[in-house]
Amino acid sequence: MRLTWYAALRRSWRPGPALLVIPLVVIVVIVVTDVAIGPGIHLGPLLIVAPAITAAFAGPGLVALIAVVAVAGELVTVLIERGAGTMENETHIVALAVVSALIVFFATVRERHRRQLTKVREVAEIAQHALMRPLPERIGPLRIASVYITAEQEAQIGGDLYAAARIRSGTRVIVGDVRGNGLAAIDTSALVAGAFRAAAHQQAALPELLDFLDNAACFEPAKQDTDGTDAEECFVTAVAVDIPDDEPIVHIINRGHPAPLLLSGDRVVELAAREPALPLGLGGLARTGGKADSFPFAPGDLLLLYTDGVIEARDAGGRFYPLAERVAGWPRTDPGGLIARLRDDLTAHVRGRLGDDAAMIAILRSA
Repeated sequence: MRLTWYAALRRSWRPGPALLVIPLVVIVVIVVTDVAIGPGIHLGPLLIVAPAITAAFAGPGLVALIAVVAVAGELVTVLIERGAGTMENETHIVALAVVSALIVFFATVRERHRRQLTKVREVAEIAQHALMRPLPERIGPLRIASVYITAEQEAQIGGDLYAAARIRSGTRVIVGDVRGNGLAAIDTSALVAGAFRAAAHQQAALPELLDFLDNAACFEPAKQDTDGTDAEECFVTAVAVDIPDDEPIVHIINRGHPAPLLLSGDRVVELAAREPALPLGLGGLARTGGKADSFPFAPGDLLLLYTDGVIEARDAGGRFYPLAERVAGWPRTDPGGLIARLRDDLTAHVRGRLGDDAAMIAILRSA
């Protein structure tokens, strides 16, 4: 679930063969009308409309076929009205053939580019799954659902990140947002997510894990971001949670990230950090990565993690998306249903165009 409904609809639409009726009807109408009004007015040059229309929805093969039919229609008109051989008639036929050939050529170039773009999209989707692996629907006593929406409708990867790891005593989850955009942000998000998955099993305490991720946040200081700023200025806001299997509690470290929401009963509680800590990548400015805060997380409760692309999304009137207010009245027994509704509601709020990437994770303790 990484595309907006608008982009998904546009990708799912494919023109059918029935559309070929349109240029064929255009050819028939022009030829019949030309023959009917006689040699006084010649409509043959209008036949170029047929291959031009076909190029809007078909490949070069069908465009060439319609072009041949159009030239044949012009030839039939000339033979019926005036007879072949005059310079003017030959000029009309040659001009129609030449322009049609140009349309076929550009349709061929466009088709080649479309195939290249399709391959790039396939590679991007593979990279997305490799870098941002889909979270499992169930880990231990937890049911999990997630969604990633990129600001660019055709993009599959961005600067937001999430990952989950199963450890001996429970489950660890991280959600983060990399400063900046472009390839440098994608690279950093991949580094942090990969470092989390690799180290979550080895670092005994959550603060130690976040201290370790400080070094991964800006691993290549010599690299520059796409906007020309130095990568050493980069940082990653993140929330990491540790959910024990045998305790109705959740441990949270917030590194400059929007606070998670706890949906418990009919209440929505913001789990704000008691001692704010610096984002990942800036931890060297402080002695430690901060202490973990503990909050009740009982069976039936739902924990909602998200990036600032959600709460900073604006509607046409400039109003921010009221996340806590919206989810307060929604059912929270199904994390997948809640995330799907949240995605649709957020997309409707911004009318299909997000200003920033948005990632959301819903975690339900079922036992």
